[in-house]
Amino acid sequence: MTLQKNLDRAAGLSFPSQAVIDGKLVSAKSGKTFPNVGPRDGRVLNEVAACDADDIDAAVKAARAAFEDGRWRNKHPREKKKIMFKLAELMERDLEELALLETLDMGKPIRDTLSVDIPTAINSIRWYAEALDKVYGEVATTPAERLSFVVREPLGVVGAIVPWNFPLHMACWKVAPALAAGNSIVLKPAEQSPSTALKLGELALEAGVPPGVLNVVPGLGETAGQALARHMDVDLIAFTGSGDVGRKLMTYAGESNLKRVALELGGKSPQIVFADAENLDEAADAAAWGIFFNQGEICNAASRLLVEASIKDAFVRKVVERAAHYAPGDPLDPASVTGAIVSESQMRRVLGFIDKAPKEGAVLARGGKRVREESGGFYIEPTIFDRVENTHALARDEVFGPVLGVIAFKDEDEAVRIANDTVYGLASGLWTANISRAHRVARKLRAGLVWINGWDACDITVPFGGAKQSGFGRDRSLHALEKYTELKGISITYRP
Repeated sequence: MTLQKNLDRAAGLSFPSQAVIDGKLVSAKSGKTFPNVGPRDGRVLNEVAACDADDIDAAVKAARAAFEDGRWRNKHPREKKKIMFKLAELMERDLEELALLETLDMGKPIRDTLSVDIPTAINSIRWYAEALDKVYGEVATTPAERLSFVVREPLGVVGAIVPWNFPLHMACWKVAPALAAGNSIVLKPAEQSPSTALKLGELALEAGVPPGVLNVVPGLGETAGQALARHMDVDLIAFTGSGDVGRKLMTYAGESNLKRVALELGGKSPQIVFADAENLDEAADAAAWGIFFNQGEICNAASRLLVEASIKDAFVRKVVERAAHYAPGDPLDPASVTGAIVSESQMRRVLGFIDKAPKEGAVLARGGKRVREESGGFYIEPTIFDRVENTHALARDEVFGPVLGVIAFKDEDEAVRIANDTVYGLASGLWTANISRAHRVARKLRAGLVWINGWDACDITVPFGGAKQSGFGRDRSLHALEKYTELKGISITYRP
């Protein structure tokens, strides 16, 4: 796809605007809409249904009715698998459209939505479709006169609230295992990026997912999101997003029906480079990619770069050189490696951290400015600060932008101490040629994911989630099915 072809297709693109509730495309009951602003040029892409508590209630009632009558959960596993595979095929058929919607909604480069975001979402649907009849129950050890066994049953109605940084990808991380487990779902996409989730709801109906099983309800977090989390007939809220919102969701769950809550709340992930690393060029590549990919808008972004003091200056120069590769460009240009920040407010937030860092003593090594302002869009150049202390805001708070903080350490113990000195615990990584050190440090790091001599080096077969204030519960892998199911023990007493 060329830039001109993408521009032509974007001009004729039809943006979904209505909710998908009980198998129908509907406007908000209030008739209200909200503007969907494209970060590429700051223009309004379309007006989207601004759903609120009444619409959420209708979606939950549809989901509950679908669950209770068993139209999905009681289907033969072979039929559920067939429908989910069909959904994946339809997504593949519409891959270019989905990629364009994602790029225009969120500002990420078309090269990534075509090759990473949409294919990964499709793979999630296929993977859990294939897995749904591979998870077995258990038979307990019991006396001769009793047979006891344990089964996994679907929870019921799942409320999924997903973020704007990987809109379809994150949606499918939750929708796919929830469907595979037999649940009904109410999906609330981020208001900054509703398009692909709404399209997913339409494609699910086309694939044969029964009405009411997958409902997609756009709206603002404080209205639609809060209503979903407070609803008395929702059994689980599965959320990816900020810690502030995560705390609110736990409060809403406690104040309503004590629904389960599964949270993935981001991080301040350290990437540690020891002087004995075998390939410092490869480590520098990973350091740059780990923070600048997707404009730094990644929950597990390697935003803290910890480098052994003896090699720090030389290593920082390598990373600075590589940062130029991530200069933002037009998201619709296939040559662009990074694109726009998702919104003006998020851009201003990131620039606020950049302004504050020198005041706390950090030294700007590269970048630090808004660029491409003439486009009307929201772009920030790759930015690196050296001499960051772990007490600085840049090292404590999740920036969610293309801003890297470099911290020096003297030895292994100090590296581990600095890495763990954070309220977060999502991901971490280390580079070393010493196999003993690799194992030793990996076990000491408090994080849900640890990568050795690589960054983000895993796939759907490995659970994704964190420790501490990065939340609890896991996406990806067979372990994700655990949060969408209920364990039930059944015992039969008989005469031997």
